Amino acid sequence: MIHMRDVSKIYENGVLALDHVSIDIGKGEFVFVVGASGAGKSTFIKMLFREELPTSGELEVNGHDVVRMEHSEVPYLRRGLGVIFQDYRLLPDKTVFENVAFAMQVIEAPRRLMQRSVNAVLDVVGLRDKYKNFPSQLSGGEQQRVAIARAIVNDPAIVIADEPTGNLDPETSWDIMDIFQRINAAGTTIVMATHDKTIVDTMQRRVVAIEDGHIVRDEAQGVYGYEV
Repeated sequence: MIHMRDVSKIYENGVLALDHVSIDIGKGEFVFVVGASGAGKSTFIKMLFREELPTSGELEVNGHDVVRMEHSEVPYLRRGLGVIFQDYRLLPDKTVFENVAFAMQVIEAPRRLMQRSVNAVLDVVGLRDKYKNFPSQLSGGEQQRVAIARAIVNDPAIVIADEPTGNLDPETSWDIMDIFQRINAAGTTIVMATHDKTIVDTMQRRVVAIEDGHIVRDEAQGVYGYEV
């Protein structure tokens, strides 16, 4: 699924974000990426969907050579990924249904399949009854549910989540994590950057800790391990 070999990232301002990082993440894993702010977590996450490119090293994601691929190939990489952000990134002028359907319109899915698939994922996230609502009419937790539905509607092999519970209260965060666990139980690989110590410590999934651009800890049933 994800194979990273000796990857480094140096930004134009001279900041070394990742320093010779190597890691393998297999099909069906649930991996938390943890570390203090500025440790390199976001750079690590962004490389997986090619928002950032390594300065050196090799990176393969879902069978795609992320480093050597042509720009025209990037959409094909991203079709196999579901990406979820802390700030939701919903389209404000589109309804819940339209926001989720947009991900299928991009890949020119048939209209009948679109109707069926969008309704199915809205059931998964518990928002079928709010399909006509606009983002401004939803709570933060509901908006994040829409973002998850949009990310999984094309049945991606890998879901990448960057601080998906960062703006949510604890109860809502657990509702969101329950959705992620169900997605993972169905076979989807999940890679999630998070600062939520309680969630990481309670779930005890694989934990990859990044510090000063290095992987300093990789545990099969890990804990957060940082003061927050």
